[in-house]
Amino acid sequence: MTQPICYLNGKYVALDQACLPVNDLGIVRGYGVFDFLRTYKGVPFKLREHVQRLQNSAKLIGLSLPWSTEEIEAIAQDTLSKNNLPEANIRIVVTGGSSTDFITPLGQPSLMVMVTPVSEYPSEYYRQGIKVITVQIERSIPTAKSLNYISAIGALQQAKLINAVEALYINQQGHVLEGTTTNFFVFRGSQLITPKENVLNGITRNVVLELAENRFEIVEQPIYLSELSSCDEAFITATNKEIMPVVQVDELPISKGKSGENTQLLMHLFQKYTRG
Repeated sequence: MTQPICYLNGKYVALDQACLPVNDLGIVRGYGVFDFLRTYKGVPFKLREHVQRLQNSAKLIGLSLPWSTEEIEAIAQDTLSKNNLPEANIRIVVTGGSSTDFITPLGQPSLMVMVTPVSEYPSEYYRQGIKVITVQIERSIPTAKSLNYISAIGALQQAKLINAVEALYINQQGHVLEGTTTNFFVFRGSQLITPKENVLNGITRNVVLELAENRFEIVEQPIYLSELSSCDEAFITATNKEIMPVVQVDELPISKGKSGENTQLLMHLFQKYTRG
C-alpha cells in the first residue's frame, strides 16, 4: 500500500518516514496545536477559517508561529496535491519544537501537514441517530485546539464500553459544553440552542448556524444537563461527522429515540451546501 505523502519542516516525505526529534515539546510535553479539515469535491473546505483557528489556538497557548496564513494554506494545498485522493482529510499540526531542558521552547516550532483518505461513519448513525454519554470534564483552554487529548481519549474509551459514539463534557454548573471532538446542539420547539462560552469555535458549528439563521430562532446560551429531558431534538457537529443526530444521552431518550425533522432538514441543507 502506498504511503501518504506528508509535509514536515520544509520537506515532503512518506508518512511512515516522517520523524521529529525525541526532545520535541509536542512529544515530551504535549505542547502544540492542530487543526483538522476535509475536502469536498477535492477542494479543502473552509481552509482559511481552519488556518486562522490554528493560529488563534497557538496564540492562546503562547506558541509563536513564524508562518503567515497564506504560507500555511499553500503548504496544505501542496501536500494535498501530492496525494492522489478523491476526498481527503487534512491535519495541520504545530509543536513547540526541540527543547534541551524538555520544557522551554528554544527554537522554531515544527510544522506538519498530513493528508489521509476520508473515512465515512456508518450510514445508520445518520438515519437512526447515536447514543452519547456525559462525563464531568472541563478543558483548561477550551477555545484552543491543543494536542493534549488525555481527557478526550479517556472519555471516548468510556463511551465505547457501552456502544456510545461520543462523550459530552459537563462542567461543575451542570452545563453541557461540547463533545470530545464535537459541538452540541438541541432543539426546543423552533429554538436551536447551542453553547457559546467555554467551547471550541467549531467550523462546522458556524456553518450550521449560518444555514439555520433564517429558518429557526438561534439561541447561544448554556444548556443544562437537567433540561435535556425537555428538548425535542439533539445533534453533534464536527468536520468528520458533519451533522449527526443524537437520540440518547446516557439513559435519557431524545426525540423519542429517533432523528428529528429539524435535524434532518439541517443535514439536508448541509449536504447541499457542501456537495451541491
